[in-house]
Amino acid sequence: MLISSEKCISYFVWILLESFFFLKIMRENHYLQIVTPSLERKSLFPFFIFQCNCSNSSICLEAMRRFLLLYATQRGQAKAIAEEICEKAVAHGFSADLHCISESDKYDLKTETAPLVVVVSTTGTGDPPDTARKFVKEIQDKTLPVDFLAHLRYGLLGLGDSEYTYFCNGGKVIDKRLQELGARHFYDTGHADDCVGLELVVEPWIDGLWAALTKHFMSRRGKEEMSGTLTTASTAPQKMDSVKPELIHIESQVELLRLDDSGRKDSEVLEQNAVNRSQSSALIAEFESSLTRSIPPLSQASLNIPALPPEYLQVHLHESLGQEENQVSLTSVGPIFQVPISKAVQLTTNDALKTTLLVELDISKTDFSYQPGDAFNVICPNSDSEVQSLLQRLQLTDQREHRVMLKIKADTKKKGAAMPQHIPEGCSLQFILTWCLEIRAIPKKAFLRALVDYTSDGAEKRRLQELCSRQGAADYNHFVRDACASLLDLLLAFPSCQPPLSLLLEHLPKLQPRPYSCASSSLSHPGKLHFVFNVVEFLSNTTSAVLRRGVCTGWLATLVEPVLQPNTRASPADGRKAPAPEISISPRTANSFHLPNDLLVPVIMVGPGTGIAPFIGFLHHREKLQEQHPDRRFGVTWLFFGCRHQDRDYLFREELRHFHKHGILTHLKVSFSRDAPVGEEAPVKYVQDNIQLHSKQVARLLLQENGYIYVCGDAKNMAKDVNDTLVEIIMKEVGVDKLEAMKSLATLKEEKRYLQDIWA
Repeated sequence: MLISSEKCISYFVWILLESFFFLKIMRENHYLQIVTPSLERKSLFPFFIFQCNCSNSSICLEAMRRFLLLYATQRGQAKAIAEEICEKAVAHGFSADLHCISESDKYDLKTETAPLVVVVSTTGTGDPPDTARKFVKEIQDKTLPVDFLAHLRYGLLGLGDSEYTYFCNGGKVIDKRLQELGARHFYDTGHADDCVGLELVVEPWIDGLWAALTKHFMSRRGKEEMSGTLTTASTAPQKMDSVKPELIHIESQVELLRLDDSGRKDSEVLEQNAVNRSQSSALIAEFESSLTRSIPPLSQASLNIPALPPEYLQVHLHESLGQEENQVSLTSVGPIFQVPISKAVQLTTNDALKTTLLVELDISKTDFSYQPGDAFNVICPNSDSEVQSLLQRLQLTDQREHRVMLKIKADTKKKGAAMPQHIPEGCSLQFILTWCLEIRAIPKKAFLRALVDYTSDGAEKRRLQELCSRQGAADYNHFVRDACASLLDLLLAFPSCQPPLSLLLEHLPKLQPRPYSCASSSLSHPGKLHFVFNVVEFLSNTTSAVLRRGVCTGWLATLVEPVLQPNTRASPADGRKAPAPEISISPRTANSFHLPNDLLVPVIMVGPGTGIAPFIGFLHHREKLQEQHPDRRFGVTWLFFGCRHQDRDYLFREELRHFHKHGILTHLKVSFSRDAPVGEEAPVKYVQDNIQLHSKQVARLLLQENGYIYVCGDAKNMAKDVNDTLVEIIMKEVGVDKLEAMKSLATLKEEKRYLQDIWA
């Protein structure tokens, strides 16, 4: 009996259910045996399933089909995805050799014969992660021959955010250079977009990886690599080169079926839940879906849920001995400076839509140094109220001062399980939840899947299964990802979920420091460092409406309240001085967002809202340089600034007027997006509108006078709109088509004359 490839899967499942024919795997000693059912192999099974019964089956798997798996991560997402690939590999008959891309002593691409899989995130405005800088520098070596990596076959998954101009550029840089050195794809590159949800690309990319790896190993190189493993099999397998390439995808689909005992139980539970819910579908249909409730068709669907992540941590809580805990030394890598806040000023009026603060740090007693345009990190804690709420929900309030002791579970099935480096040994539970874990992090689907097994209520269990399933992807995006639901939100929404502390420590990522742009110059403010931020406030409406502040900006706003001055840059008139609070800061990796060395070069600055911060530093720096060198000539400077209301949130208004009056700033162009128009003339609402009004000058400065343009602020709308406006200006003023205009902008970026400091 012959069947088409399109019907192979459904026919295979029918056989399992109706006839109980299946691959019988015979295991004798250390041999791998492949036995087919009493059906024609060529018509149904163009693949093989391998299993070993020896004492160290992982060694057998590695001998079978090994691939090198590297990740380059900045905040842990690429690492988590690589670990997911590693864990799934064994179930698909592969063995992944997993390493951070920075661990160059543990792999060697020059001699690597196995296929390579790389997961790469993007940081900054399109840079590879810090962990990949050394790797990128090495492969960018111009002396390397063009066939240096000609032996290498690879697949790459890039992570990025399309709100940024250089989408997935970290992965694209590595991808392009590997090909320039002769490496070739065995699997198409994937570009996952965090703006819409990484899982929309990540999940299908991982699913397709297994078929691509199989195809690679079925090639001549792959057969040579596997021949030593299969020669001892007591039953010779069918020749792999006889398999039709168009049927290879069937293997990955069949391998997704969970055929062990636990898989059957999960399947039965899901089917039973679906039956139970179908009985009440009429009642559910009249309601809107929510975080805790679904409606048909999802509520009645059979679900494909991810595999249960293996647990690997064992946690013990011991009574504290009262030792002192210091977040500076325990939670960060690199130089840390603890500095006092010497001044804080509110730059906006009380009726402004957003509250903007300027904070001055006293760095005079440290060796912290910076240039205008640099950024630095602020090390911040989680909200104390949220930490206490989480402890209460976990029923651990009485143990909040207990020391947390971790061990790797002896029987864990997690390959390469290691102690989380961001959780210091012997610190209190409250300290870890406050300073070490990102408790606001949006739970990934793997975390939701793990929570399922600790949820006792059937309806709640089903809903968590839906949210982590493929069928529930839209609900996950809407009610979890887009709603910025945190672990605490989920635990409050699902009362019967009682996860152990170990599960939280396994899945919650490291609490990241928050970056801020320097808004001063050490020439004009020696021993001082200024930065500017909006106090972020948003409504969390997952289960009930709760007003929350940003993790760092909310903490800073509370911290500076005792020394906060109103809308003025002057010192308090009465001279009273409140005790100066202290914060911990660290430098960030050097960037190129700096003033040009040639003082004659024209400079265009675009910075609406708090995006003006680095340009205030630029202008203070230029002012001091002009004072020190009165006989030198300086290039023209343009600033395009924008805000909502002229009388509420026009940041640094007096300083900008001062710079403009004294020629430090040649042209000041300001737009107000929410003010009513004055007279009959249509208002200029946004910075890109003002740039368009001065298109001839902008085009001349950039294309004829080798000028620099700097853009700082919102990546989602402003930076894209400015980029599109520049394309239109070049098309109009130079008389070229859109493609040529885009190429001109790309050249400016390559020459580092179009620079961005943007954030989502």
